[in-house]
Amino acid sequence: MAPIAGFRYLPDRRHLFKGTPMDSNRPRQAMATFLALTLACRPVDTSHLSAAREAQLATEQVRFRAANLEFRFSHDAGSRQAGWENRIASVVVTDSTVLIYKNDKVGIEITPSSRKFFEVARDQNRIRIGAGSGKSKEVWSFIPPDSATAWTGAIRAVIRQSHSVANEP
Repeated sequence: MAPIAGFRYLPDRRHLFKGTPMDSNRPRQAMATFLALTLACRPVDTSHLSAAREAQLATEQVRFRAANLEFRFSHDAGSRQAGWENRIASVVVTDSTVLIYKNDKVGIEITPSSRKFFEVARDQNRIRIGAGSGKSKEVWSFIPPDSATAWTGAIRAVIRQSHSVANEP
């Protein structure tokens, strides 16, 4: 091929890339990176509780239990710091306890001795549990694996047994 008049050809510089990531190791490095990221991104199990907590829940009648649900956690409603985030957590509903947790870290625990303001509402198939009042209110909402109506009724019964401010006349 004849050179085009007025066009300057650049010298061949392919030799500069020998031994760099553009070499033949690149596919192996890409595969190793892909496998490392795939293993790091696997879903986590949030349903682990301590033996003492499991024993305490075993003494109560467990009505509902679901592991690794996606919760929408909303906080500081009505303030500049208001926000929400999606969290993976587990929930247990017994005759006298509602526990939302992630591996022994408690998000909400409603027991007969709870004094905080609690409320529960159902919006189609999503359940919202509110804790606190005013600008310090937190809301945990989730979609239960089965009947939202039954879950809401069981949670509402636990709140009625508690010393929650919501129960005061």
